Amino acid sequence: MGNERDFDQGYLTTSIDAITNWARSNSLMPMPMGLACCAIEMMAFASPKYDAARFGSEVMRFSPRQADLMIVAGWVTYKMSHTIRRIWDQMSDPKWCIAMGACASTGGMHRCYGVVQGCDNFLPVDVYIPGCPPRPEALLHALMDLQEKIRNEYSISQDAAGGPDRAEIVPARPKIITADGERIASPTAIHQQD
Repeated sequence: MGNERDFDQGYLTTSIDAITNWARSNSLMPMPMGLACCAIEMMAFASPKYDAARFGSEVMRFSPRQADLMIVAGWVTYKMSHTIRRIWDQMSDPKWCIAMGACASTGGMHRCYGVVQGCDNFLPVDVYIPGCPPRPEALLHALMDLQEKIRNEYSISQDAAGGPDRAEIVPARPKIITADGERIASPTAIHQQD
């Protein structure tokens, strides 16, 4: 009889991965790498009007030791790319990167010898934001996409394992049945084009 009273409060069962990924996705600390005009839109993203605090990302960290998300906003010169890579290497794992704007993603209109044609040439980019310049709402959308990626594609088992021995992580989300009810699609297959 006494044990039944313990269940009145309710219990929640989950996995360590689910709770850790939930905490990581809702406490991203951006490292702003504002290099050109997209930086103004990134500053607007941090303003009260767009309220990035809803996603736990309102505090911009200007120290790589305290940040886990780098937002590269603007075009990157070859001279600056070495500094950006050094700052990226100083950030602790796990870490993520957003390429904000056409210039950070592909070089944009700057097709010249001094501009890197996309920061993915020297950084592993997780989310690309199109536009010139993209609106702060686009950065919020990219942040939500990154949160979804962290919740579903990262495991704390990756913290200990590395290299070719690292196991493939199965997304936490269930399979999705399509409208016709015949086919079952995984969440990752929906975003990939055939």
